[in-house]
Amino acid sequence: MVVLAASICTRSGKPLLSRQFRPIPRSRIDGLLASFPKLIPANSQHTTVETNDVRFVYQPFEELFVLLITNKGSNILQDINTLQLVVRLISSLTPSMTEAAILHHAFDLLCAFDEVVSLGYKENVSLQQVRSVLEGESHEEKIQEIIARNKEAEAKEELKRRAKQLEMQRREQQRNAQASRHGSGMGGMGGGYGGMAGGYAPVASTPRFEAPQQEYRTPSPAPATSKPVFKGSGMKLGKKGRQNDLMSALGHEVELEPEPEPELEPEPEPEVAVSADVLDKVEQESVHVTIKEELSVTMHRDGGLENFELKGDLDLRISEADYAKLKLTLTPNDYSDLQFRQHPNVAKFAPKGDKVIALKDASRSFPVGQGLKVLRWRLASKDESNVPITVTVWPQGRGDGTSDVAVEYELEAQHLTIRNLVISIPIPPNALPVVADPDVNWSADRGAFTWTIDEVDADSPNGSLEFHCDGDGDAFFPVNVGFAAAGSLANVDVASAELLAGGDVTFSQEKVLTVDKYEIV
Repeated sequence: MVVLAASICTRSGKPLLSRQFRPIPRSRIDGLLASFPKLIPANSQHTTVETNDVRFVYQPFEELFVLLITNKGSNILQDINTLQLVVRLISSLTPSMTEAAILHHAFDLLCAFDEVVSLGYKENVSLQQVRSVLEGESHEEKIQEIIARNKEAEAKEELKRRAKQLEMQRREQQRNAQASRHGSGMGGMGGGYGGMAGGYAPVASTPRFEAPQQEYRTPSPAPATSKPVFKGSGMKLGKKGRQNDLMSALGHEVELEPEPEPELEPEPEPEVAVSADVLDKVEQESVHVTIKEELSVTMHRDGGLENFELKGDLDLRISEADYAKLKLTLTPNDYSDLQFRQHPNVAKFAPKGDKVIALKDASRSFPVGQGLKVLRWRLASKDESNVPITVTVWPQGRGDGTSDVAVEYELEAQHLTIRNLVISIPIPPNALPVVADPDVNWSADRGAFTWTIDEVDADSPNGSLEFHCDGDGDAFFPVNVGFAAAGSLANVDVASAELLAGGDVTFSQEKVLTVDKYEIV
């Protein structure tokens, strides 16, 4: 097998990225990629196409093609295996199969291609091995990091020891200063008594009595003499960051002069996370199917979708060995937008007909007593209609530094039942929102206004709220939304379970949709 090049191009043949493994001019590669889309027959189910000189092994992804250019004598099965590994690497290194994402991660992709193919021949590597090479983990580097951390810990211990010594010196100097002040005061008092004793003499001795009294008052501002001693010992180490480190290391043992309190920064906005525990539990049969999906959405406040990604998996759990040899059939739906990926031991879906989940080797059995993720899927789109629920936040300034904020939600995916919908809107620190509707479940804490709705379904698909608050415009964004839903956003559903030997199997099915990130910017 000889792989001449691994490339990514658009539907029109525009090259985005290409790595040549044999000496081929760039103009030749550009010409091959430009002619490639024209060679694909209409409504073709094949993933290979040939010219007089080369063979293209390709896989379409939305508006892009991932393809290998090989010679016509190469092993097509090995070419398809190599292409699958390349596609998996691209999916793991880029957040989405878009032109911008490919160009942004071009260097990582080229390095990955070099690890998979060398001089035109596939290397015996796995996805995890390539990822490890790209991450560049070094045992020597980890050792150096451990040594650096140990040195830092030793330096902190030394800092604590020296700080305690300085504290003991400071207290000793304070005691000496107090003792010296006390001794000076007693000396002045003694002089006063001496002058007083001479005060019973003739009046001419009166100035001798006043002179010791003035001498007694002179040393009275003793704290002024002790203050420089205090600064000269312990306080000179407490400069800026080192002083803070010293205080954090010793707690409150070192008593330094009070510093002006820094201005308090607003607390970070709380992340909106809703657990799937709010959903109703499903009573499990001997064969139980769990469909879990995770949603990541970024929307613009004025409308439009910046990012949409849905990831899902199907987990099969069999509790009795009698049902270990079976197959699952998905409900016929439009799955054309989904990118499916099966477990390595599970057979691929047929290009046409029902989508059946079964082991490649019919003599083998599914594991008993443990879950197995037999199917995964992914949906990346720019179509706003795929968002299950839309949230609109509309602030209207009054011109006095305050705003009236209107919030509205509407369920778009009517087949879902959403529980514990949480809409979190940032507000200025110490702001006090005012809500006219007393029946609304809301709270204002940690710099965020939070509106919680217990349930949203087809019977109650929308709702609205208005509140008045300090702030204007951008102060109320980004908005974070969280929820858990019973159902599959991609409409993935298991229609039946059958034993390979024949006979239907009673099974239970649970569908859960959660939010990884739903942000309105």
